[in-house]
Amino acid sequence: MSVSIPYYHIDSFADELFEGNPAGVCFVPAFPAKEVMQKIAAENRHSETAFVVARPDGDFDLRWFTPIAEDTLCGHATLASAYALSLRGHDTWPVRFHTLSGLLTVDYDREHHDRARFEMDFPARPPVSCEVPAGLLSALGIETAEILRDPRDFLVVVNHAGLVRDLKPDIAALAKIDMGVGGGAIVTAAGENDVDYVCRFFAPSEGIDEDPATGSIHCSLVPYWSGRTGKQTFRVRQLSPRGAQMWCTLLDPRVKIAGEAKLYLHGTINI
Repeated sequence: MSVSIPYYHIDSFADELFEGNPAGVCFVPAFPAKEVMQKIAAENRHSETAFVVARPDGDFDLRWFTPIAEDTLCGHATLASAYALSLRGHDTWPVRFHTLSGLLTVDYDREHHDRARFEMDFPARPPVSCEVPAGLLSALGIETAEILRDPRDFLVVVNHAGLVRDLKPDIAALAKIDMGVGGGAIVTAAGENDVDYVCRFFAPSEGIDEDPATGSIHCSLVPYWSGRTGKQTFRVRQLSPRGAQMWCTLLDPRVKIAGEAKLYLHGTINI
């Protein structure tokens, strides 16, 4: 029997099309079998595809899949899911998503209605000192850095934004490093001009050579940079080839991550 799934392709953390991070959003009455969702995510080839199920209480269940595995926390596909709900006429904000990382909420930023800006409420995950995996810095092409660890990712702090911008990591070597379940490498530095900090994110072992725009990493970056600067609010640039911008706030033990989104495609998946 054929099943039709409403599908949205949305560029998250983007103020123009073809920037930020593409995410797929599928609306289903109940979650399909895990292997089916994984196949859809692999077919989409986005770094993340979200599956959204409406609950009787007005909330939503939400799951995320990379091309090769189910994820436990994803920012840009959560933002995309909220934006897709707004396109479908959802008008109760903040929207509440039940996920593998607990309850996540997304509010519509009413001061920027014409720009489709949404603000996510995520858990803060302050990074801590850690044992450095052999080969991590050389695979990234970095000589020296401060290295910390959050529950999922390694945080690599370098001296200036130019180093982050010019990184050319050895993706094959990086993919061989054991970073734990779902883990990757965040590279960050203080920003320039009106940008507070910059970052890039690499997770090749999860099927994501470089993520164009990543919301979840700010669960660690915001408390880290708050501790270094004493600030609570940040304007951020992710220096991937596509480019992305975020606005972040620390409200310990939570982090607010805001960004804009653009609709690229709305269609139907037939399986």
